[in-house]
Amino acid sequence: MSKFELKNLDECLKKHLPEDELKEVKRILYGVEEDQILKLPVDASATAAQHGFEIEGYRFGAREEQLRQPRLVRVGAIQNSIALPTTAPIGEQREGIWNKVKVMIKAAAQAGCNIVCTQEAWTMPFAFCTREKFPWCEFAEEAERGPTTKMLAELAKAYNMVIIHSILERDVEHGETIWNTAVVISNSGRYMGKHRKNHIPRVGDFNESTYYMEGNTGHPVFETEFGKIAVNICYGRHHPQNWMMFGVNGAEIVFNPSATIGRLSEPLWGIEARNAAIANSYFTVPINRVGSEQFPNEYTSGDGQPAHKDFGPFYGSTYVAAPDGSRTPSLSRCNDGLLVVELDLNLCRQVKDFWGFRMTQRLPLYAESMQRASELDFKPQIIREQ
Repeated sequence: MSKFELKNLDECLKKHLPEDELKEVKRILYGVEEDQILKLPVDASATAAQHGFEIEGYRFGAREEQLRQPRLVRVGAIQNSIALPTTAPIGEQREGIWNKVKVMIKAAAQAGCNIVCTQEAWTMPFAFCTREKFPWCEFAEEAERGPTTKMLAELAKAYNMVIIHSILERDVEHGETIWNTAVVISNSGRYMGKHRKNHIPRVGDFNESTYYMEGNTGHPVFETEFGKIAVNICYGRHHPQNWMMFGVNGAEIVFNPSATIGRLSEPLWGIEARNAAIANSYFTVPINRVGSEQFPNEYTSGDGQPAHKDFGPFYGSTYVAAPDGSRTPSLSRCNDGLLVVELDLNLCRQVKDFWGFRMTQRLPLYAESMQRASELDFKPQIIREQ
């Protein structure tokens, strides 16, 4: 990070640009003619102010249709820091984060959210940098019957809200195996299913393959009362094929719960999920945690840097992108926050009809090419001068 800490790009633009220039810059940056601000209920804003987290609201419209009514859905995306030092007892750490995020989910309900998603591994510090198994594996819990799912199921039912939450999963039926998993709870409070992280990083401080390997759940899409949703966990956003398969399976909104730090990935952050929304004609919701996390013991990363006890700061910047290429401004880079965005899912079909990306994508051609590329005797299709 630089010596100057930029807290929020949008606020910086407002501070330094005249109104006319600001409007044109936002048109270029965000792909919208107007701010598309969503006015939030007073009680939601009051809850955020009382508990010290930011809350922002935006909306995406669609063309008025003659045969279909608008399909309006409100999504909430939560970015947060941990609540206690990493040296605190595990149960107290988890309880502290639970209490913080439960209030943010309450604010999301007050704001009328139909679907809420947490950041990656939200119940714990992002300890996968350390390569230490203990005590961090104690955070692992069952996806369907674990305490976090049970707690959130009650909130989902009470608030009539679909909740997606990302945990360190312990699969007790398969040898206590650990996975990086997103759990989907329906608005009835029932467990719908899970998705395990498809792509595992081995870069910088992200030593995650020490704890879990690539997921085995494919690319599931969950058909909820509020639309067809999917979860592309963190590092999976770097793989266009991963995004593509959620679209092939019919997703209308793809959430991307993440934990990533400045300098490593920030130049990519505003691009990848937005590109995926365009290429696959669905909405994307990239979510990133905030804050720095200090660990008791030093660790190294195999990249020549001195041993250290933290790998932050995480840079937040949660936003939502639409299939027409527009996007919201981001939440801040350093504060806990709730982003509330109203979507008209009719925009997904309208963009498909306009651009025809799905119609022209030629899946058989690429399926054949990828099959060849996966074979051991594959030779690239390169033509050289004779």
